[in-house]
Amino acid sequence: MRNLIVFLWKHQFFVFFIMLEAVSFTLLFSSYSYHKSLAFGMANNVTGSIYTSYSSVTDFFGLKYENEKLAEENASLRNLIKSAATPSDSSLIQQDNNYFYRAAKVVSNSVNRQNNYILINKGEKDSIAPEMGVISTKGVVGIVIGTSSNYAYVMSILHQNSRISARIKKNNHLVNVLWDGHDYEEGLVVDIPSHIELYPGDSIVTSGNSLIFPEGIMIGTIREYMQSANQDLSEAIIKFSADFNKLQFVYIIENHMKPEADTLISNFEN
Repeated sequence: MRNLIVFLWKHQFFVFFIMLEAVSFTLLFSSYSYHKSLAFGMANNVTGSIYTSYSSVTDFFGLKYENEKLAEENASLRNLIKSAATPSDSSLIQQDNNYFYRAAKVVSNSVNRQNNYILINKGEKDSIAPEMGVISTKGVVGIVIGTSSNYAYVMSILHQNSRISARIKKNNHLVNVLWDGHDYEEGLVVDIPSHIELYPGDSIVTSGNSLIFPEGIMIGTIREYMQSANQDLSEAIIKFSADFNKLQFVYIIENHMKPEADTLISNFEN
């Protein structure tokens, strides 16, 4: 006790100053509503900033969940539309309903290499297998080439070995789509018959001949047509519909009839 008294006596002026400051602030905030509101306003600003940051974080993870849910719903909707469009009379010419769609999230993706690949979060346990087509909501993305239990490895169409069987939408002529290894937004349309002329904006879609993609899936639109000088097959530059630098969700396409068709073909080609 004696030491405390000695300490207070030694620092009496500083202690007296602190007491006066405390009394002054008490009187100020209790007497004037403006200063009281200012004090509460400062506290609210700090609290509001904390809650805003927390809300941003929770909104981010909530949006991620909603995006994944939306992708799954889109895949289901594709399958429902396909089934509903099939006439009940099997003798009629009907829309091809042999394809089933599954949604997946892109785990990793490259666009700046000569041979680009995409890793997605669906694999063998989700019935994913090699030689299944992969598309986005905008167009063709690639083909599954390998799987594990939980993942699938996709050869992007941005790959030197990629060759997509396609058609010119306006006249149904068969062509092929390649990638020249330069710009991830552009590819090459090759094997264009010399008597066919293409114009900017003409659509190129899947042919359906490969058993991997259904007919009519968008690949891209013509950016520039290059007529062959010696009447050989011509070429054109295509702008891909899919934005490969922004891929987040894709759809894997399973052709239920592909194994049967492959077996039949192999019996006659071997």
